[in-house]
Amino acid sequence: MEIAFSVRLPVDAHSVPFIRAVCREALEHLHVDPRIIEEIALALTEACANVVQHAGPYQAYEVQVEIDDERCRICVADQGGGFDPASVPTDVTDSDLEGGRGLLLMRALVDRLDFQLDPDGRHKVTFEKDLGAHPVLAPG
Repeated sequence: MEIAFSVRLPVDAHSVPFIRAVCREALEHLHVDPRIIEEIALALTEACANVVQHAGPYQAYEVQVEIDDERCRICVADQGGGFDPASVPTDVTDSDLEGGRGLLLMRALVDRLDFQLDPDGRHKVTFEKDLGAHPVLAPG
């Protein structure tokens, strides 16, 4: 089974719990392990919160979700100023770390994490989480 959708959201704090709930509902519908759902929801929250915090004057951002039997792939795209992902430390041992904790958390929660700047100027954060085997319940 597969679920895929794309949502254009306003750059405001209320959009984050909305998209998290929509994604969670889709994963629950596919009977994904609750622990994996929580990890995906937290990574999505961090990605969207970064957009809301740093996107600047832009009015909207886009979230694309693709879920199949093997993995969940999510892309969060915005027109904001972006950042250099190489500048974010790779561990939390630096007690002076002011920012980047969300990215460190995302790296720990997902199986693949990628940052891109598209030719059209959109910044994209794409992550994938392997779903492993999950039971398929009979309808009814």
